[in-house]
Amino acid sequence: MGIMDMKVGDKAEITGYTVTQAGYRAKLLALGLTRGAEIQLVGVAPLGDPMRLRVRGFELSLRKSEATALQLRVAR
Repeated sequence: MGIMDMKVGDKAEITGYTVTQAGYRAKLLALGLTRGAEIQLVGVAPLGDPMRLRVRGFELSLRKSEATALQLRVAR
């Protein structure tokens, strides 16, 4: 499942990352977007970009192009 498949309010667990530049993956990890972390799609800007995510008790915004690097599965 990808982040583009999520609707506002949906929750998912991070299972991995698509092939990206090493520096960008490090940025995602530094933001707390690690394997096993649960994310929730909180909102999407009116024009569809950026996306607002809740992870580990805080909210962050990512561009769709950045968020598509996350591989997800539906949270239990």
